[in-house]
Parts: sequence; C-alpha cells; structure tokens
Amino acid sequence: MAEENNQYSFDNPEYRKTYWHTCSHILAQAVKRLYPEVKLAIGPSIDEGFYYDMDSPFPFTPEILEKIEAEMRKICKEKLKLERFELPREEAVKFMEEKGEPYKVELINDLPEDAHISFYKQGEFTDLCAGPHLDSTGRVKGNAIKLTACNAAYWRGDSNRETLQRIYGIAFPKKEELDAYLQRIEEAKKRDHRKLGKELGLFMLRDEGPGFPFFLPNGMVLRNALIDYWRQVHKKYGYVEISTPMMLNRQLWERSGHWDHYKNNMYTTVIDGEDFAIKPMNCPGGMLVYASEPHSYRDLPLRVGELGLVHRHELSGALHGLFRVRCFTQDDAHVFMTRDQMKDVIQETVRLFDEVYSTFGLTYTIELSTMPEDHIGTVEEWERNQDILKNAITDMGKEFVINEGDGAFYGPKLDFHLADSLGRTWQCGTIQLDSQLPERFELEYTGADGEKHRPVMIHRVVLGSIERFIGVITEHFAGAFPAWLAPVQVSVLPITDRTAQYADEVKDLLEKAGFRVEVDHRNEKIGKKIREAQLKKIPYMLVLGDKEAESVTVSVRNRAGGDQGAMTLDEFVDILREEVDQKIIR
Repeated sequence: MAEENNQYSFDNPEYRKTYWHTCSHILAQAVKRLYPEVKLAIGPSIDEGFYYDMDSPFPFTPEILEKIEAEMRKICKEKLKLERFELPREEAVKFMEEKGEPYKVELINDLPEDAHISFYKQGEFTDLCAGPHLDSTGRVKGNAIKLTACNAAYWRGDSNRETLQRIYGIAFPKKEELDAYLQRIEEAKKRDHRKLGKELGLFMLRDEGPGFPFFLPNGMVLRNALIDYWRQVHKKYGYVEISTPMMLNRQLWERSGHWDHYKNNMYTTVIDGEDFAIKPMNCPGGMLVYASEPHSYRDLPLRVGELGLVHRHELSGALHGLFRVRCFTQDDAHVFMTRDQMKDVIQETVRLFDEVYSTFGLTYTIELSTMPEDHIGTVEEWERNQDILKNAITDMGKEFVINEGDGAFYGPKLDFHLADSLGRTWQCGTIQLDSQLPERFELEYTGADGEKHRPVMIHRVVLGSIERFIGVITEHFAGAFPAWLAPVQVSVLPITDRTAQYADEVKDLLEKAGFRVEVDHRNEKIGKKIREAQLKKIPYMLVLGDKEAESVTVSVRNRAGGDQGAMTLDEFVDILREEVDQKIIR
C-alpha cells in the first residue's frame, strides 16, 4: 500500500484505527486456531490499540497470551487476504449458528431491518464486521504486536449478562515504535496517580465510599493551592464567584432538560413528598442566580464562576482513581452575553485557557463537537453556533478537528485535549455555546433600545474538575510538583542535635515568610534524611550543620539540581519567593 497524501500513514487516525481493527481480527483468528471452544463477542479498535471480548471456559493467563501472540505473528506472515461479503439476515444467522457463535447471532438479530450484514474472511477465519480493514494480514508487522492485558467485561456492558474476558493489545508498523510505547507505559506505571497519591499522602479511596475520594492533609494543601490560583486567574478576567445548592427539586431538572437527558446518572431522593436530585452539574443553579435580578446590556458579558461539588452515578467498573469518580468539584463558569459579544467572549475564554495551561507546561489540541442525535433546538441554531465557534478560534490562528455528533444536548462545544509530559492526552477544558437554556429559563436583559432581549451563554470549565486535574498533574509532574503547588516546599534537615534549635528558628522564619516547611528532627544520618526528602519530592532541602549555625547560613539542596551551596536565609527566601510567585517549573 503506497503512501499517498498521508492516507496510509500511521499518523492518519483513520488508517491507525483500520490497522488496529485488523489486529483485533488477527487476535480472534489466533484464539480460534488454538482454542476452538472459545466463543467470540466483539473486537473493536480503541484510542490506543484494540481488544476482543471472548467467552472462554478457562482464564487467559500470561502464558496463554504469549501463545496467542506467537500465533498472531504466524498469521501476519501468512499474508492472508481480507475479503468482504454480505449475507441476507436469515443466512447470516444460520452461518453464525453453524459456527457456534451465539454472541454473533444476537448481534445480527439486533441489527436494523435495513442493515447491510457484512463479514470479513481471512483464510479459514470469518467474522461478522462492518469494517473497514487492511487488505492483508501481511500489512501488520507481527514483531510489533503486544497483548497487554486481560480483564473481565460484561457482555454489552450489562452487569446482569455474561461475564467475558477482554484481551487488550497494541501494534505498530515498526518494532522500535512498539518498544518506545512499552517504555512509555512502564514510565506511566511509575507515575500512576493512585500509587503516588498514597506515597505522598494526597488522597485515599475506601470501599466504604467507592468513587468518593478522601483528601488527606498534603492533598488538601495541593488542592487549596490549585483553587487559590483558579480564583486569582478568574478575578483577573473579571469573574464573580457564586455557590448554588447541592440538591434541587425535580421541576428544575425537568425545566433544564437534564431530567430527560441525564436522569440515569443522577442521584435522587424524596423530601416532603417531592422528588429532588443531587446536582450532576452546576448550570441550572447558575440560571436561577442570573434570573434573580434584572439585567441591562451594560452588565454583559456577565462572567460567573462556581466551584461546585457535583455527583454523577458511574458504573463501578468505570471508576478509576481520581480520573473517574462519583463526586467531584467542577470548576464551572457561565458567561451571559449579547449575540454580538459571542466571538469576543469565546476568544477571551481561550486566552484564559492558554494562560492556565501554560502555567502547568501543558499543550493542547482542540476538538469541535457538533450536534448529537439527542439534542434540543433547531438545526439552524446549531449550525449558526457551530460557525461562531469555528470562526472564533480560526481567527486566533488555532486549528481544530471535528468530532461529529458529540456536542452537549443543548449546544456545540470546543473540547481542549491536554498533552502531558508523556504525550498522553486528557480532555479537561471545554467551551459550550448555549442558546437553549436561556430560552428555557426565560432569561432576559434590557437592551440599549429599552426592550427585553434573550441573552446567550457559554458553559465552560478550564480544569474540568479539581479532582481529575490533580490526577493529571500528579502524573504529568510524576509527583514532583512545582514549588508553588508542593504540599511541603522546604525540608529543614539538622545534621545533629546541636543544630536542632537553629533548625526550628529557620523553620519559623520561613513560615512567617509564607512558605510550607517541615523539620526532620529524627536521630538519623543526614544522607538518609536527604534521600527520604527526595522520595517525598520536596523541592528544597536545607542542610544545617555546626558551620551553618555559626555563620547563620543554610546549605541548599534543590530537588532537581542537587547541591546549590551555602547562602544566607534572605538569599534563599528571595530565590524561593521568585519561584513561587512566578510559578516556575523546575
């Protein structure tokens, strides 16, 4: 397959998806060759690699996965042609029944009446599939395939159905790319925020509250530093802050549309015979705040922020550290504006995002999500709002890709995907353009003409949620937070008991200067104290011996650069002050 306009390059997402989809069929063929009794379910490509769900009478152990990998390499060498064909529904059902594949039969029976029922054949193996695929198994490099994991999975995501085994895999056109990927995965394991969160005393998760994180003292320091920064930036951009109730009645959620579109993810209760829901988002409360007093065009744009604790029901199997939880603090904001202010407000919001993300050393790509099938509002409104978002960021010289049909039910949105230090991406920020909720809540402002007009609004978050963003930056920095975020900024390390009093004096002076400091008074060798402070990823260590006590100086060690030499305490304070105030990343 010759390269033409990057069509057959692994850099092309569609080609990559096709490549990995073909790998999933090679995986299934290898399993059926080795273990004919295994029943096949589904095997798609995913964001990174592919998987196949299977019903097996035995577990897929690491030893069995190695055998399957070896068979996959053989299939690649066989260069089997992939051939597509279609069958009428009755023949398709009979075909899969004869093969003893009940899950495929169920999938066929659930297809729409007018569906084209297609199959792909490679050698002796045929699978129900819509495609597309590569033209030959020989296009896949067998020595660059790796089966990475095997987990339990419910058939069709239903906990009441059969429990299957899901084999995950990854593949690349070159072995060097696979090796680099596996190395990155190993580094990611070291950076796992769940592991670091425990080691650094940031947060914990308990069976008594699955999906509801507990923040520990160090985690609260980090969290509060992050929130302080959020407030500082938003004040600079003219936002006011509000707080709305955590629980509101059903009528409000029906009015906003969330009851119809989001009810399965909401926690509900009954108070005085009336249905209430714990808020899964802050938007409807923000509508009520706006509607609580009259507004003039002179008040707009009105920028309103809220750090609101929201709750969403997630399946237990989807929970993952701080990345997927059931309660989190959403750094929400709503900006109410006139129609002729829309472009300027969107661009101003993007500039705020730029300032925040650059502070953490994060870059991003932008995705424009368009009208979903489940939506409110007219097609014309959606298209107009989509064009406004496109033009706003295009005029800023920023590029974007289209994510068809993934907008919020009330409007199109720009999603910001952050790239961390390992090149992984995280969807955090979003700007959602909405002309529907102002209509539903009958929001108004008085225009320059003295008449009542309907404002438009954006919903936006920059961090996404405080909890998830803490997980992201924990892995991004590998737990070695910049000094302004670090739970402990300075560890004072007296060498002997003779300098213990001087160590306490240094600690007091640093705390009065506004820094977070601890003293290690343990009767341990200084080398051990330094190593343990480094393991705790503390930015600065001050080693204090007799010489430092006599000269009233400190011997400074930097987490990143090692020994920085001796200096006066004032000199050290100036260095740390600049690093904290400028939010320097070392």
